[in-house]
Amino acid sequence: MFSNKIKVFLVISICLIFFLITSFDFKSNKVKVVDGDTIHLNGEKIRFSGIDTPEIKQICNKNNEVIKCGIRAKELLINKIGKNKVKCVNEGVDRYKRILAECFVNNQSLSRYLVREGFAFAYRKYSTKFIEDENYAKKNKKGMWSMTFEYPWDYRRKN
Repeated sequence: MFSNKIKVFLVISICLIFFLITSFDFKSNKVKVVDGDTIHLNGEKIRFSGIDTPEIKQICNKNNEVIKCGIRAKELLINKIGKNKVKCVNEGVDRYKRILAECFVNNQSLSRYLVREGFAFAYRKYSTKFIEDENYAKKNKKGMWSMTFEYPWDYRRKN
């Protein structure tokens, strides 16, 4: 009987620890935007989970005009964050040891915002979370969907 209580206690403790680790929040005003899908928050490198944005040096074309779409994605994120507090929900770690998280400003997902504005893509290889938002941007020719572009994962493979 005593042995069963210890086992139950251990199982509950392990579940509680796991829950706390996976749902840990980061909140701060100290934010540095690295690119469209990566920020530094309190010295931690955070990669937005479930999306992919153009690389900083990546360009797009619209009406024979060169658009620095990687820079635009970064600027869009900087402007959205402004002086607001960023709250991130940890969703794990990637192979580069970056924290994977969904981050929010005023309870609005930054990832969802970037995808709906057409400067990020649903990263279907890892998640289906933002597909509806991507479909919205594509249908409404938002951001990169109004341009000629290369998907970020194809650009990285070539460069």
